[in-house]
Amino acid sequence: MYISVKSVRPLSEYQLLLTFENGEKKIFDMKPYLDKGIYKELKDENKFKTVRISFDSIEWCNKADIDPEFLYEKSKKITEQ
Repeated sequence: MYISVKSVRPLSEYQLLLTFENGEKKIFDMKPYLDKGIYKELKDENKFKTVRISFDSIEWCNKADIDPEFLYEKSKKITEQ
């Protein structure tokens, strides 16, 4: 199932609040990926906070991006209180 990211907000401890096109809000934890390839640069919190929507997914200022389906599968659904 292909699902696009509609909004992203960086949170503390290298987490992202994602809203998907179906209205679901999920938290994605970037910490496990910060020792891999281009994502190493995102250990710099200022760079991490540059995350933005790019087409149907997210991208940082260093051009690192992540597939929206991966984000959807690997993130945890949150329930609004």
